[in-house]
Amino acid sequence: MNEVLRQEKKYLISLDQMYAYSQYFGGVMMQDAHNGAEGYAIRSLYFDTLENRDFEEKENGLALRRKIRLRCYDAADSFAMLEMKQKQGAMQKKRSLRMKREDAMQLVRGEYGVLLSYEEAFARECYAVMNMHCYRPRAVVEYRRKAFIAKENKIRITFDHQIKATESNMDLFSAQLVQNTVLDTYLAVLEVKYNGFLLSYIKDLLQCCDSSELSVSKYCLSRSVSTHYRF
Repeated sequence: MNEVLRQEKKYLISLDQMYAYSQYFGGVMMQDAHNGAEGYAIRSLYFDTLENRDFEEKENGLALRRKIRLRCYDAADSFAMLEMKQKQGAMQKKRSLRMKREDAMQLVRGEYGVLLSYEEAFARECYAVMNMHCYRPRAVVEYRRKAFIAKENKIRITFDHQIKATESNMDLFSAQLVQNTVLDTYLAVLEVKYNGFLLSYIKDLLQCCDSSELSVSKYCLSRSVSTHYRF
């Protein structure tokens, strides 16, 4: 089980800004090993309660809230990561558990008992929470990510674009998943994740962003496929 506690800031920027900032960060930070010209693919399946509590708490800006998801990077992957993100004021705690592909698909089918076959306490916590609150698969989101890393304060800069989603097919590993675009293709989401404080050269660039800091959730975008995205 992996656990990360950090601060996160998000900005909505143009695609032109994304390419310009990527070039800048590429000169001063390490690139993620999986980066390509357009970044790497991420696909996440989000769970929510019967009354969509996680969605509503995010939309209402509650200081304490959580999201539960399964994440993979390729339809042919032999595993998926079960992740729980918890908002705690200014901090974000993310815990994750690597699950075998067949076990992840059992979760998608609502067979949460498979979590009891894992030794980690986090697996048992997820089993209890998902059963107690009747979590069900709600949406699959896919996008391209380009990431840059600085060792100081575990800083990670990511650019997410080509964001699309579906609420009708919950097959996380489908090679032919039909999805709809949920964010303007000329826009991207810049995320800054760090512990402690930001280095000055990153703060200076963020001050140049013509967009103010915002709270944007790919999960909430996916639940509003038929309407305009909301921030």
